[in-house]
Amino acid sequence: MKQFCAVLWAALFLVVNGAAVRADDVTLRSQDGAIELSGTLLGFDGQYYRVQTQYGELTVDGSGVLCEGPGCPSLTDFVAELSISGSSTIGEVMMPALVEGFALQTGLKAERIKQDDTHFEYILSTPDGDTPVGRFRFRVSSTDEGFADLLADEADLVMALREIRSGELALAAEVGLGELDDVNRSRVLALDAMTVIVSPTNPVSAVSVSDLARILAGDIDNWRTLGGADAPISIHMRDAQSGIAQAVEDRVMQLAGLSLIDDVTRHPSNASLAEAVARDQLALGVASYSEIGNSKPLALTGTCGFQLRANRLTIKTEDYPLTAPMFLYIPARRLPKLAREFLAYTRTGPAQIITRRAGFVDQAPEEISLNAQGDRFANAIRVADGENGLAALKRMVDTLAPLRRLSTSFRFEAGAARLDAQSRSNVQQLAHAIEAGVYDGRQLVLVGFSDGEGPAEGNLRIAQQRAQAVKQAIEAAVETADLSQVRLSTDAFGEAMPMACDDTSWGRQVNRRVEIWVR
Repeated sequence: MKQFCAVLWAALFLVVNGAAVRADDVTLRSQDGAIELSGTLLGFDGQYYRVQTQYGELTVDGSGVLCEGPGCPSLTDFVAELSISGSSTIGEVMMPALVEGFALQTGLKAERIKQDDTHFEYILSTPDGDTPVGRFRFRVSSTDEGFADLLADEADLVMALREIRSGELALAAEVGLGELDDVNRSRVLALDAMTVIVSPTNPVSAVSVSDLARILAGDIDNWRTLGGADAPISIHMRDAQSGIAQAVEDRVMQLAGLSLIDDVTRHPSNASLAEAVARDQLALGVASYSEIGNSKPLALTGTCGFQLRANRLTIKTEDYPLTAPMFLYIPARRLPKLAREFLAYTRTGPAQIITRRAGFVDQAPEEISLNAQGDRFANAIRVADGENGLAALKRMVDTLAPLRRLSTSFRFEAGAARLDAQSRSNVQQLAHAIEAGVYDGRQLVLVGFSDGEGPAEGNLRIAQQRAQAVKQAIEAAVETADLSQVRLSTDAFGEAMPMACDDTSWGRQVNRRVEIWVR
């Protein structure tokens, strides 16, 4: 408000000379009429005006000014508007389910109006349907198109199946949308996974991530290399603009230093991809876990013999290395109150239930008992070497046996001390649960693990530092809770419980993690 007052005094008696009056021109005048500010109305959320002026874009509290001009909105018949663009995987099923759930919880009526194959909107109105209070417009296309719409000021939110790329980050900051990789600029709505699929008649049951990259690059082109028939491999992928295809390029091909082969059959949807692969015994595809249809998913394996399969729990815990978070990116601008309430709703328990019913992996934390983690502890026993290894294994079992693991995990960006995008969202999710009193009277232990590269003593120290970093991030995110009601502590076991083989960057990334165990 201080910034607004300063600009108002600087703009005293400001007039636009010789300019034609536009339909969205407004003049905001103080209650005593002594100060006024003119510009183009960019938005109104029922409380605040967003105006483009000669001083830049300003946000002005509507309670302190009078609005004059053809662009002034009605204060009594205000309808909150929200434009959402991006991934069809998110926009066709999950977001409509969340909007309808939000309307039901808030006592509103939701009417869906289809405009064409890629555009629809929801009219939210009072229970009698006579008074609209919100209009949520959707454009479902691809992650690429969503970010393009945001940068063109044609969308308020982006639905994305991958993290924002560096070029998009720079452009967003340049046009005043803020740093979109900041903790409050994105959130994970649900979890999906890049799943390697084949025909049910194909005898191959597993593939390593390294071999997957080589297949997609054309270096491996015969099923015989993978233990199958002596026949060529036919590669199927989503269209190049889809988030799932771009996630494969960002997280599989780039890490391997390889490029995707040109001879790829592209599909406009996950359903058509899965159907084509299921029919073709020589086909291999990478599809969304939520839509694999009748195809057969392959386990991910490595030279050490560990195997990881995509299922609801391994995706939720991020133990499966090709987990694909479903992001909602939120620019640094004030959204209408109804839109802010909808965003808050997406973190609630009812929203997580809706997410699960829509066929996606929700983020509601689950507690997993020790005896439900057989494969993980089997891996720990296999790598326990010598007296020191056995002693570390015994300490880990003694420490964790009275506790239960939460399905929420934390990982760091490759080669960095910063939490990755999904983990930053997990911090916020856990902080909200702590603020709501979910863990009052309980102990949360942040347990650090590392890969097996280097000396065990150094790995243990790094794992402890990561656990401490996550603890500090959670404490910083909790704003309203009394942390004396929740005991937060840290522990670490280094390389004692690997999830994957350490012979690849993907395996090491999976093994470097911080888990939450509760008492």
